[in-house]
Amino acid sequence: MIRIAVIDGQGGGIGTTIIRKIKDVYGERTEVWALGTNAIATAQMMKARANRGATGENAICHCVNEVEVIIGPISILLANSMMGEVTPGMVRAVGAAKATKILLPITQDPIVIVGTVREPLPHLVDKLVLEHLRGFFPQDIESS
Repeated sequence: MIRIAVIDGQGGGIGTTIIRKIKDVYGERTEVWALGTNAIATAQMMKARANRGATGENAICHCVNEVEVIIGPISILLANSMMGEVTPGMVRAVGAAKATKILLPITQDPIVIVGTVREPLPHLVDKLVLEHLRGFFPQDIESS
């Protein structure tokens, strides 16, 4: 079973969308951990059927070393993003984790990611789950 950390902050909307899609496509073949920068984000992601949840800098710094994949908006690699919710310690921990990072090019911060195409969140999440996450599962989802 693959263990995935989904990291989000503020209201947890991006993480919630990601977790719902992962659970809809892969079901119980994955264990999803909701890691929120605040309690509201964690609670919302737990409602989306995450298996476990934890909140705050220490939880994120610890848990990113226990998973195979880390998913979230690119903001999780920008110190002080999400209106200061993403701490420099979180950024160091996520960046140093051996897990594969699959990031969405979404941020409210003044950053431009060259080469990306603006797409609605549901389209980005579909690509993330159906294309980029698929390689972590031993059998194709059509055969299950």
